Amino acid sequence: MTHTTTALIIGGGATGVGIARDLALRGVGVTLVERSGLAGGTSGRSHGLLHSGARYAESDPRGAKECIEENEILRSIAGHCIRDSGGLFVQLDDDDPTYFEEKRDACIELGIPVTELSGDDARVQVPELSDDVVRALAVPDGVVYPSRLVSLNAQSAVDAGAEIFIHSPVTSITVSDERITAVSVGGELDETIEAEYVINATGAWAEQCAALAGVSVPMRPTKGVMVAIPYEGLDPVLNRCRLPADGDIIIPHDDQVVLGTTSVAVDDPDSYAMEDSEIEQMFTECAAMLPSIIGREAVRPYWGVRPLYAPDEDNRGTADAGVGNERGISRDFTLIDHTADGVSNFATIVGGKLTTYRQMAEAASDLASEKLGVPTASTTATTQMEGLDDPSYLDSLVDRYDARSPADADMIRHTV
Repeated sequence: MTHTTTALIIGGGATGVGIARDLALRGVGVTLVERSGLAGGTSGRSHGLLHSGARYAESDPRGAKECIEENEILRSIAGHCIRDSGGLFVQLDDDDPTYFEEKRDACIELGIPVTELSGDDARVQVPELSDDVVRALAVPDGVVYPSRLVSLNAQSAVDAGAEIFIHSPVTSITVSDERITAVSVGGELDETIEAEYVINATGAWAEQCAALAGVSVPMRPTKGVMVAIPYEGLDPVLNRCRLPADGDIIIPHDDQVVLGTTSVAVDDPDSYAMEDSEIEQMFTECAAMLPSIIGREAVRPYWGVRPLYAPDEDNRGTADAGVGNERGISRDFTLIDHTADGVSNFATIVGGKLTTYRQMAEAASDLASEKLGVPTASTTATTQMEGLDDPSYLDSLVDRYDARSPADADMIRHTV
């Protein structure tokens, strides 16, 4: 059978469902296909940080500014997909004080709310914080529950007229006369889709998807480990205030925290080593900030793969995710119009971060709308998603779209 649509989105992570929602709200007919459940890739295997921009303030002011803007938008439109935890960047005895001061000053210049605290004042907020913490910066970091966020975006898209099919992998793409004329989809849908425009939003798998259309999108994915452990009572996100490195963040949940992360280049986003030593490293590094994590059980270790675009990484001069200043540079997203590659109705979007998924989706939707002759502008920054303040409803959507992911598995109360 043949399924027809105006826009086909391949990939059901945050960016893909964000595009589906954006285009559907513009009145465009949208179909989205995902090979597994929603949030089955990078989105659902993130550490779940809602960036304030402070992490990038001194190294990438533009990226930091985008983060604080999207941070504020998501708090407005996404409700209980977000936890308003706040965050602390903590400087230890051995950390460079100049780096702390540069970050503080950059935040102030960019309008990122920041308050400097003494070590003692920081320990009032987090009593188990290391005695080696000499001072801290309080910033408006938060926590994202990606399973809820992706599912709510998907339902918002469906409510606006989109169709979403999970467990429906793309098996082939037919190109004729410099246009995609058919996309074969297996799994539960098991149909051929004819679309006027196709967007590849498969993240770390973008290279494989684009190759089906005869297009090159070189990716350089990197893996990162996260470790969820039992730990009650931590309120703010904890960030180590040093040049970015392995094991420099702790994300609070209700009765668990997530330790992260590493950054190691991998050849295949579906197959890579998951070493116990990486888990142990997270305990060792993160314990410098919060010593009381030592001895806790690693109840949910998991790895995610970052969707890094190879040409951008080459320009950064790194073969993997970089260290220090290079690793600390905020990775912007890349939107590729494949007209120059001989496929006029095809685009790929890669890179970015969970915090800026909506901005990425708007950019991709702007391009698709231009190609389709749709004059309507994006409204996703100001349109709240229905049901955003009902956690039970949000968790029912997670079940509906099979968006169970390790990033927030302890937070989601399944309804089926």
